[in-house]
This record gives sequence, structure tokens and C-alpha cells, in this order.
Amino acid sequence: MNKLNYRVVIFLLAFAFGVIFSIPSLTQSNEGKKITLGLDLQGGLHMLLGVKTNEALKSYLKSLLSTAQYTLDKKDIVIDKVEIKDKKATFEVVDSDDVQNALKILRETFKNDVKISAKGNIVTLTLPPKKEQAIIQKAINQAVETIRNRLNQYGLAQPTVAKQGKDKILVEIPGVKSQKEIERLKRLISKQAHLVQMPVDEERANRVYQMTPQEAKKYGDIILEDVKNPKIKYLLKNIPILDGSMITDAKARFDRNGQPIITFTLNGEGAKIFADFTEKAYKTRARLAIVLDNKVYSAPHINERIGGGRGEISGGFTIEEARDIAIALRSGALLAPVYTMSERSIGPSLGKDSIHQSSIALVLGFVLVVAFMAIYYGIAGIIADIALLANLFLIVAIMALFGATLTLPGMAGIVLTVGMAVDANVIINERIRELLREGVSIPKAIEQGYENAFSAIWDANVTTLIASTLLFFYGTGPIKGFAVTMTIGILASMLTAILGTHGIYQMLLPKIKKENLNLWFGIKGA
Repeated sequence: MNKLNYRVVIFLLAFAFGVIFSIPSLTQSNEGKKITLGLDLQGGLHMLLGVKTNEALKSYLKSLLSTAQYTLDKKDIVIDKVEIKDKKATFEVVDSDDVQNALKILRETFKNDVKISAKGNIVTLTLPPKKEQAIIQKAINQAVETIRNRLNQYGLAQPTVAKQGKDKILVEIPGVKSQKEIERLKRLISKQAHLVQMPVDEERANRVYQMTPQEAKKYGDIILEDVKNPKIKYLLKNIPILDGSMITDAKARFDRNGQPIITFTLNGEGAKIFADFTEKAYKTRARLAIVLDNKVYSAPHINERIGGGRGEISGGFTIEEARDIAIALRSGALLAPVYTMSERSIGPSLGKDSIHQSSIALVLGFVLVVAFMAIYYGIAGIIADIALLANLFLIVAIMALFGATLTLPGMAGIVLTVGMAVDANVIINERIRELLREGVSIPKAIEQGYENAFSAIWDANVTTLIASTLLFFYGTGPIKGFAVTMTIGILASMLTAILGTHGIYQMLLPKIKKENLNLWFGIKGA
């Protein structure tokens, strides 16, 4: 009676694992984890985005001004006439006696990140060239991460978001077909989600309709529209009290009247600044405007000190809009706005043709390889074919479990893996045949055949695995898909083509006789 050995047991378990977990993908069942098809196979949205890096510099200067005002305010130093122009931020220190003290405080606060100078009462903050470049690169890299986070939180499977060139971003979203969803995703991607809380200039608020933007700027103010009614305008102090970088969480909820709103939570620093501001403001019932992407959503009066670092935004949202804005706020504001440079929707017909042709290539290649191995090596070839089949099931199962995306190059990777897996068995079988022709006993020929072949197979697989790993980490989209299938296929073939077939030979060894070597290995018996 033939005995099972640990190699065969491991092989059978791996084979069963592959079959069970590849069934949902192969049958396209709605239950269980399945392989996600890439953009080139099922169609979707392809976009190339540009980044308005100058806006990142303005945003950074604004945050510097906010910090400067908060820091100087604690020292009772009043500033006015705030302005950002030509990559510089300027403001006036109201009391000329405070100028030197203000410069000292700001230099201690900003260190070497900012050049600080004064001419009379006007203080200027300038960014060094290296700092400018660092901010620009940070804005681009942050845009990539932010857009990726938004798409992941939206619930999309395996979107591709990657930096392309020096200042462009590639976005590929497979499976998106309806125009309505495409437009929604475009809004989500491009939404700056820049949330700030800005004090209303109560002294001049009643003159807002008579003031021009240029006149407002003289006082360090800006004029913004109400999100519901553009005819309603607010005169706001240009330096925000809080910005979106201090938000730790945001969720879409319903208020007491059942209307969708967005609630947000601030970090420790934001909560402290908010509490300090409201403590001073409630005595005069000053207003604080909640501004999202340069639109005023509300401007309530401060009636009490507000602690806890929580707030809400109401703006007549639909639940869909509230959820998308909450996603954008959670994933972080874009440091610089993005704009669409090119866009195209890839139809599913291309995917169907690609899948059909690739499937034909895969099946035809598999059948030819199976036939060749069986004819040339006899039963040894059939054993290799069984290992090859197990290898294919394992690739599909592992990709499905990890939620990997199958692309057209990925299918090419599977075809290539088939060739590499067979190549390992070809090397093993040829080593065994050589030893048998030399008159070595059958058990010894099998064991030495595996030993002699292992180093060559190991070297080839390890070098290919290193190349696949580098392609995965440095490639994008389809290149990653190729790397994923190659990596999984190589690891699976080490298990099936080496461990599995070795165990099968050991189990069937009593049946292999010198007189039937032609049947087993395609050679005449000694």
C-alpha cells in the first residue's frame, strides 16, 4: 500500500485551498472574495490631474499668519492689514513700540523656516527657496495620498493613484460605468475640502455690500458668499482661527429636523484655540463663520465658551453630499487644488475583448504545455501537469483573498508563470533521466535529481522574485498587476512544482520499475 508523506499532505491541502477559494472568482459568484478586474479589463475612468502648486504656497503663508496672530495675540500685540502677495505675507503691527518684540517672538516661533523682516510697522514673512520647493513637493505627494484615501473610503476596489512626472497625478478607477457616478467621483477627487473658521469683521460688517474686494483687503478682510444664497455676503477677517488640518474626524449625521449635517472633531491644539477664541468672543456675541472651500455655510453668534473641540456644518446637503464632504474632510484637505488635464472613460467592450483573447491564450498555452509534458515525459509529465493545475488555482485563490486586481499584464504574468512552473519540472525530470541512464537506482535518481535541480530552480526563481518585488513597489497600475501575479505564481510554483511533485514520486515509488521507465519518464528501461 502506498503511504502518504508530509509533502503530499501539504500539496493536497494547498490544492484544496486553491480550488475552494478560487471558485467565487471562476464562477463570478456573489458570495466570497473575488479577484477584481483592472481598468484595462472591465473599463472605468482614467484621469490625469495637474496641481496648482502656487495655491499651496498661499495656504502655507496663511497658516503662518494664523500662527503669528495667535502667538502675538497672547502677548497682547495687535496686528492689522494682513495681505498675501507675490509669495510674501505682510501685516501691520498697530503699535510701533511692539515691532521689535514682535520680530523676536516670530523668529523664536518660526526658526529658520521663514525669513522675517520689518519696514516701519510692516512685517514681512518670506519663504526661502528650499522651503518653497519642499512645500510644493509636499503638496503633490499629499494630494496623491489624500485622493487615494478618499477613493478608498468611498469604497472603490483597488483604484490607482500615483504621481506621474514632477507635478502630475494619474488616477485610474476600474468598474465605474455610469456618468452620474463618474461626475460624483470627479467632484470628490477635485474637492479641496479646505475647512476654516473665520471671524466676522463686526466693525465693518454692515458695509459689506458697499465694499469692493480691494477695499476689504485694506483692512485685512475678504468677502465671501453664502453657500445657499450667493446674494448674501460676509465680510470676514482674512486670518482663520482654525483650519482643516486640525480635524481628526468628520461624519455625516442628521440634525433634530432630520436634515443631513456634518459633524467634526478637532485635535487638542484646535480644541484649545477654539475654546480660547469663543471665551473672548461670546462677551460681544461676535460671529464665527464656518467656511468650506471659500463658501460660508453658517456664521452663528458665539453665545458661550465652547469646549470639547466639536462642531457641525449645515448647508442644505443631500445625504450623498454630506457623506462625500465628510470623506473629504476625514482624508484631509488638499494643500493645493487639482485640475483635470485629461480624462477618458474606457468602455467595458475593450475589457471583454481583452479578457476573451487573454483567456484563449491562457487556455491554449496551458493545453499545449500539458499535452507536451504528458507526451514527452509520460507519467512524470502528468504529475507535473497536476502540479501546474494546482499552481493556477493557488494564484487565483491568493489574489482573491488579498483583494488583488487582475490586469491584462497580470494575465500575461500568469501565462509566464505557467511556463516557469513547467520549466522547474523539466529541469527536475531531465536530471532524473540523466541519472537513470547512468544506471543509478530509481530511488537514488529521484532524490539526487531533485537535489541537483534545486539550486538552478532556486536561483532562477529568487532573481525573478526580486525583479517582481521591485516592479511592484516602483511600478504603477498594469505593471503592479504583472508583478503581483508573477510573485504569487513563483511562490506557488515552489510549493507545487518542487515540494508537491517530490512527494508524489515518493508515494508512488513502489510502482516505478526499471522495465516501465519509458512509461514513467519517457525513456527505455535499463
